[in-house]
Amino acid sequence: MRILVTGSAGHLGEALMRVLGAAGADAVGLDILSSPYTHLQGSIADAAVAREAMRGVDAVLHTATLHKPHVATHSYSDFIATNVQGTLNLLEAARDAQAGAFVMTSSTSVFGAAMSPAPGQPAVWVDETLQPVPKNIYGASKLAAENLCELFARKHGLPVVILRTSRFFPETDDERGVRERYADANIKVNEFLNRRCDIEDIVAAHRCALERARGIGFGRYIVSATTPLLRADLADLRADAAAVVRARVPAVADEYARRGWSLFPQLDRVYDNSLARRELGWQPRHDFAGLLQSLSALPLEADIRSPLARAIGSKGYHDEVFSDGPYPV
Repeated sequence: MRILVTGSAGHLGEALMRVLGAAGADAVGLDILSSPYTHLQGSIADAAVAREAMRGVDAVLHTATLHKPHVATHSYSDFIATNVQGTLNLLEAARDAQAGAFVMTSSTSVFGAAMSPAPGQPAVWVDETLQPVPKNIYGASKLAAENLCELFARKHGLPVVILRTSRFFPETDDERGVRERYADANIKVNEFLNRRCDIEDIVAAHRCALERARGIGFGRYIVSATTPLLRADLADLRADAAAVVRARVPAVADEYARRGWSLFPQLDRVYDNSLARRELGWQPRHDFAGLLQSLSALPLEADIRSPLARAIGSKGYHDEVFSDGPYPV
């Protein structure tokens, strides 16, 4: 089986190319940028590029996209061209090539305002039943691309799986207040409670989706680390999240004290990955409790990222450097 990986110069695209290559898979990388993992260079917004890339391809891992950090630097038209028209071009080419699987990398950003509870309201339990309310062009364009995927699955019988991924990029947090209050590693480990996933598990979910797409036909799944939190905790997470976490994961107290870390005082959302685990056969390896156990055996200065995350490093989103964070907001 020959697999097309779009966005092969990007963070996830490179991760997929590395893992697929190590497994002996026949994978071809497509990106607008050159890289060691890019075999075909061109934009998915160009239908001719998409058709050429699909020659001899049996399955697609579609990761190419403009991201949320591009909202302040790119126009709405740019987002439509890449995220919507680009996805449509690939879907048409995959349909014509009678591909056996099309896996689209989407984002939990499609939920947008639906994940922002009003003051005094419980945190939001985010599963596949939550209705998206995009709050920027990134979320709107990803949701439009998802809907095109569903159309091609229903109308043309193309097996499609959409993975709504949580945070997995290594860049520093975009909120200055968060960056100033917490160490970067502290932030990221905290996020494994409710909204982050390791790149190794993101890649594993894509491979599971590739294998099961034909049997599923069409599906949307949330891909995030398995949370130790429960639906019953939602009200308390808005009042005293730290107390809830200490009750659910008692080991956090000693390890955070050793490191001088703090839990977030409130959480506004919790991602639930149970449908992806059940229907995709996905078994994520990295979660909050596991990270705590690993941290306890490491010196304070040790790099806590997974081997794959360390190998890829940080790619950033822009050519320029901004004075007020990793990207303008």
